[in-house]
Amino acid sequence: MARPFLPGEPRAYRRRQIGSEERKVEWLGLRGKGALVAGAGGIGGAAALALAEAGADVVVADIDEERLGELARPGVRTLVADLSDATGARDCVTRADALLGRLDVFVHAIGVNDRRPVLDTPDDVWRAITAVNVDSAFRTGKAAGELMVARGYGRIVFLSSVSGLLAHPHHAPYAAGKGAVNQLARVMAREWAASGVTVNAVAPGYTETGLTHAHLEKPGVRDGLTALVPAGRLGTPEDLTGPILFLCSDQAAFVTGHVLYADGGRTLV
Repeated sequence: MARPFLPGEPRAYRRRQIGSEERKVEWLGLRGKGALVAGAGGIGGAAALALAEAGADVVVADIDEERLGELARPGVRTLVADLSDATGARDCVTRADALLGRLDVFVHAIGVNDRRPVLDTPDDVWRAITAVNVDSAFRTGKAAGELMVARGYGRIVFLSSVSGLLAHPHHAPYAAGKGAVNQLARVMAREWAASGVTVNAVAPGYTETGLTHAHLEKPGVRDGLTALVPAGRLGTPEDLTGPILFLCSDQAAFVTGHVLYADGGRTLV
């Protein structure tokens, strides 16, 4: 159900709100599309459910079986996979394609972080973070792109971060990885544009997820980060589903190589 109109709301906005939920779903053009979401966590889980609500046939992959179990429902199938492993990443895409019958949409929404200064970051921490955040994006994106390019259609969306642009301290492997994901999306977009495949990234600001919960609960952290956001609050996974759905949809057919900052204005500061 559409939300109630607000007193004094412009008539033009009211007109845009008129219409059934079914019409909104059809507008996206996602009904019947096969979608793989890598990552069942906060943003990935929300994206998987939003894609299913928009009519897509969804497979969500994660290494955590318990987290996957929380998403299982009609329209959403689950797949246990280790995407930090080269073989696991490719096998995940191949299995999802077989389950769906055709892979049209791929969303990469997995990530890890380990907050510490550069001088305290050992090589094994760097490698562990980049294996998940960068290597898995390259491997799964390449495998999905191979199928999509051959078929002449595809939508790929990577979850990036404002850390890929801003110089956040104690974020070196994470920030470097997200900057790499942004450029990976742009290069893939350029190479595959003529084949009907779009590749974009959505870059959230600080968002309330399992990845950030412990850090946000430290004294003063939540208030300090919120003060940096012009919108006056931190993000939620649901704040990201609209941008993700749009970039996965037929409405974004001419949008490729773009990093969409969904950050409440954080990158303006």
